[in-house]
Amino acid sequence: MASRATPEANTTSGCPGSCGSISIQYPFGIGAGCFRNGFEIICDHVTGTPVLAGTTRPVPVNLLSIRTAEARVMLPVAWECFDFSNTVYASSNGDVHFNRDDVYRISNTHNQVVIIGCNTLGYTQSQRSEGNGYYPYAYYTGCMSFCNSSDSAVDGACAGVGCCHVDIPPGLTNNNMAFEHYNHTAVLDFSPCDYAFLVDKDSYTFHTTDLNMDKNTTMPVWLDWAIRGNLTCNEAKKAQSYACVSTSSECRDSSNGPGYVCNCSKGYQGNPYIAGGCTDINECEHKEYPCRGICENTSGSYECKCPRGTHSADPLNIPCSPNFPLAAKIVTGAIGGLFIIAIVVFIFLLGKEKRKMKEFFRKNGGPLIEKVNKIKLYKKEELEPILKTSNRIGQGGFGEVYMGYLRDEIRPVAVKKPRIDVKLANQFANEVIIQSRVLHKNIVNLIGCCLEVDVPILVYEYVPNGSLDKILHESNGMPLDLDLRLQIAAQSAKGLAYMHSEITTPILHGDVKPANILLDENYIPKISDFGTSRMITIEENYTSTIIGNWGYMDPEYVQTGLYTSKSDVYSFGVVLLELITRKKVLDPEINNLLGNSLDTYTKKKGVIELVDPEISAKGTIGMFHSLAEIIVQCLNLDVDLRPEMADVAERLQFLLK
Repeated sequence: MASRATPEANTTSGCPGSCGSISIQYPFGIGAGCFRNGFEIICDHVTGTPVLAGTTRPVPVNLLSIRTAEARVMLPVAWECFDFSNTVYASSNGDVHFNRDDVYRISNTHNQVVIIGCNTLGYTQSQRSEGNGYYPYAYYTGCMSFCNSSDSAVDGACAGVGCCHVDIPPGLTNNNMAFEHYNHTAVLDFSPCDYAFLVDKDSYTFHTTDLNMDKNTTMPVWLDWAIRGNLTCNEAKKAQSYACVSTSSECRDSSNGPGYVCNCSKGYQGNPYIAGGCTDINECEHKEYPCRGICENTSGSYECKCPRGTHSADPLNIPCSPNFPLAAKIVTGAIGGLFIIAIVVFIFLLGKEKRKMKEFFRKNGGPLIEKVNKIKLYKKEELEPILKTSNRIGQGGFGEVYMGYLRDEIRPVAVKKPRIDVKLANQFANEVIIQSRVLHKNIVNLIGCCLEVDVPILVYEYVPNGSLDKILHESNGMPLDLDLRLQIAAQSAKGLAYMHSEITTPILHGDVKPANILLDENYIPKISDFGTSRMITIEENYTSTIIGNWGYMDPEYVQTGLYTSKSDVYSFGVVLLELITRKKVLDPEINNLLGNSLDTYTKKKGVIELVDPEISAKGTIGMFHSLAEIIVQCLNLDVDLRPEMADVAERLQFLLK
């Protein structure tokens, strides 16, 4: 492996700045002279994917962060398989030697160890410490999984039956796994192999099909990296190889293993590992830095002053007010009595307004919602700066949506002022409580609400790439490859399946359509708009409150007024049809298909004629037939013949793999 002659970086001129969509910044680098020892990256130009150098098999890299000193990679699963004589006939410990230069530590804050199998004890073993007596490794962390029968394991439950998981300590350096052998004779039919792997806590949900997992599976794992060499910041500053070479940079001892990391000083941003890499932040150009007066940028900070002739006790947060001249003070004194009256009236009106706000709070279920830990209650005045016309990003029959920043927060939020039917207003508290329990990466997260108004205001996470409807039909033909469409379909189905079958009180969405599927910065879909006007629990029969879009509405519901989970499945089938054709449901060709029979059309003309030409050459005829089969089953007029959403999600995930 090539390395730099010296570990300092004075320039990265001529070095590749990225591989595919991943930014590559020093100390990482591609090619001789472009990286610090231990931080070499190899770019696979065929796939456009960066991989770690010097490993025994490719280790793809999803993310390299200079600011947080983290990396996200894909590591293999360890496994062992048994024959009918209860003997291990094949196995892999999963170690790919990704950390031969001792740069990385496996993040204990982001990752966990997962063991899958029946009658197995699995564990990770890390940091070989020869000469320490009985134990050859410094760390052993694992758990035991047991099955009484083939029906023991349950989807979504990883608590010791078919699957177990455990947190890990800091200090782990590799992916080496091991197993304790137990008798597998009784479980070979449904669990012939044991599996052990490290994985991002937010990226894995157990499914019983994982008892027969593909042995080539890889899992996303977060790594903490640092400038190692067993040096603290104080020691490193005295060494010639000190890595924090940029002016306005600071050193911080590593929180995971020996060594240190570099950060730009407060008020600066950029790369502290290269000379001149940390540059001043112009706080006056960023909304997160408050100033109610005149903002002036300074090196590493900024000043906020009032214009001449005005004053403020705190111009950062309090608007500047004009200075009163002597004549104005005399006039003010002369009419002081009137001000006293005005103050009395103001206090009266303020008290009246407070009583009104308290009544709104009580009417909207405030005493009940206060007990929900995951929902934050906002004051009306906290949201008012966001609720401006200039911040409005959407409006329609559902209400209005605004985007902005809450005080002391750096991430934007979406604030929704819904138009709630009076008949459903008294259900608001229960529905917010239900939504607070819907925690899934493919469902928009409800952060909190404001109850001190007539119509409650909801605060959601902001999803920057807008709706799938906009991406498909209003983005001037933005390219959407087949893998991305399958990913959007599979993960949207996962979110709906979670609502239908993976929570204590199942929920029907009621208005599944592309406009209600939002996409984040990585085009991960998030189901939205199932708030107070559309959140319907299955135990309650609010059939009259479903307000769906006609083109996506279940014909069975239109005829009978009965809305079930299969109605969401029908609507999702229409969404899936739009996704592969890139035509709106109201398009004459698509509308004609829905009005007649998609199954009959595909038999007469062939599936390929339906598919968007942009992806028709990217997939196989078999894949498009499988997609058409899923769509046909979802759109079946016989409700009982439609699949469950969990089945749809699983089949789409299989096609994606």
